[in-house]
Amino acid sequence: MVRVISGIYRGRLLKVPRGWKGRPTGDRVKEALFDILGGRVQESRFLDLYAGTGNVGIEAISRGARQVCFVDQNSKAVQAIYENLRFLPGDLSAQIYVIKLNVLKALKLMANRKELYNIIFLDPPYEQRLEKPTIEMISSCGLLLPDGVIIVESSKREVLPARVDDLTLTRQQRYGDTLLTFYSFQTRTGR
Repeated sequence: MVRVISGIYRGRLLKVPRGWKGRPTGDRVKEALFDILGGRVQESRFLDLYAGTGNVGIEAISRGARQVCFVDQNSKAVQAIYENLRFLPGDLSAQIYVIKLNVLKALKLMANRKELYNIIFLDPPYEQRLEKPTIEMISSCGLLLPDGVIIVESSKREVLPARVDDLTLTRQQRYGDTLLTFYSFQTRTGR
């Protein structure tokens, strides 16, 4: 069962499509993620990559994000996102949009639109080594605001780099088999 754990939609159940091979972010990991982010979510522009059911992005909306973009290429996942959004009360049309496209292509599209985000969350399928190429693409497309953060949800077995372009790994937290890794821009001192 997937549910919204806090905010204005607290307790709402979210649908997981039949036959979908994805793995929604569990409550424990999601709660830890949003506890770490704290007040940063309020009024943020939030990008949910490899969004699956929309679980994390919907949690961001519930906690006060100003705008959330969901990206997934899987038809069943995108259908679940739309269904889950449809059952939330209120008119969210100005706050959300969904892109059904390969994530790397979607990032290029967003760069062409000159979109910028405070928080970028990515939860690619485990063991497919999509984390580093996705972070590299985010960096090269310039989608992260200077004070923004990228969070990667991955298997604990995935080894992520300490640096990706101008982004530095600032924090890692392990929850069972899941690892949350945080990247942000770090000011370089000296030469």
